[in-house]
Amino acid sequence: MKYSYLGKSGLKVSQLCLGTMNFGPETEEKEAFRIMDAALDAGINFFDTANVYGGQDRRGWTEEIIGRWFQQGGGRREKVVLATKVYNDMFDEQDGPNSGSGLSAYKIRRHFEGSLRRLQTDHIELYQMHHIDRNVSWDELWGAFELLVSQGKADYIGSSNFAGWHIAAAQAKAKERHFLGLVSEQHLYNLLERTPELEVLPASQELGLGVIPWSPLAGGLLGRNALAKTGVRSARSAKLEQHRSQLEQFSALCKELGEHEDQVALAWVLANPAVTAPIIGPRTIQQFEDSLRVTEITLDEATLKKLDEIFPGPGKPAPEAYAW
Repeated sequence: MKYSYLGKSGLKVSQLCLGTMNFGPETEEKEAFRIMDAALDAGINFFDTANVYGGQDRRGWTEEIIGRWFQQGGGRREKVVLATKVYNDMFDEQDGPNSGSGLSAYKIRRHFEGSLRRLQTDHIELYQMHHIDRNVSWDELWGAFELLVSQGKADYIGSSNFAGWHIAAAQAKAKERHFLGLVSEQHLYNLLERTPELEVLPASQELGLGVIPWSPLAGGLLGRNALAKTGVRSARSAKLEQHRSQLEQFSALCKELGEHEDQVALAWVLANPAVTAPIIGPRTIQQFEDSLRVTEITLDEATLKKLDEIFPGPGKPAPEAYAW
C-alpha cells in the first residue's frame, strides 16, 4: 500500500480509504469485521464513517459496529486513522428544538460525544462537517472545533460537500484565528461527475486540502458488469440508460487494457494530483479484495486522453473552462 500526506497536515494515510457506509444495512457485522481486518492486513489505515450511517431507523449503527471491532484489541484502534462526520439529524429526543440538521456549537459538542461512545474511543483523528451550514458563522464553527483539538479529542478537521468558496471562506477565517483550518474535503468525484474540476479541486490544492472522493464508481455505474445488470426500473437504471453509450465505450477500453471497469475508474480518480484517497465502499470481502489492485495500476497519457474523450470534463478550471 502507498501512503500520502493528508492535505497540508503531517498525517500519512493510505491511498485507498475504507468507506463503511454499508456496514449494518448491507453488510452484517461478522463480514464487516472481516473486511476491516483485511484492510489492516493490506496496509489500509484510513477508515471513513459518519454518525448517521446505519439507515434511517438505526442511525449510529455503523459507528457501533466499528466500536465493537476496536474492542477486540490487537492494536486495531491504534492502527486506524479514523474519520467520522457531523451535520445530520440523529433523531435524539434530548436535542429538543435543536434537533434537525446543522452545525451549531451545541450540536457539534453533543454529537461528537455520541460518536465517541458508539466508536468506543476517546479521540477521532479526522472530524468532518458532512455538509455546509449557512446559518452558522465561521467564528462559531472554528470556536467549537478549536476546543475539540485543544482538548486532544480531535486531531484534524475536514469538510465534505463544500463548494470552492466555502473552502476559501473557511481557510481565511482559520488563518485569522491562527488555526490550521481544514485539511481535507470529501467530495463527489468520478468519471461521470467532473464538475469539481472547476472550483473544488483547484481550491483544495491551493489552500492545502487533500481531496477524498466519495462514490468514485458513480453508485456502481462504473463497476464491472454494470451493463449486464437488469431488473426493476429505478433511478440507477435510468442513469445507466442515459450513459449507456459512454459506459459501452468505457467497457471496451477496459477490455483493451486487460483491467476491470471499477479498477480503471478508481485508478483514474487516484491519478489526479489533488486526490489523496478515493473511498472504496465494499459490501463483501471479495469486493474489497478486488479493489486492492488499484494502487498498482498506472494509466498512461494515451489512456487518460481516451477517458477524457469518453467522459468529457470541463477541460480547465473556472473561469477558463467557460469564459475563454
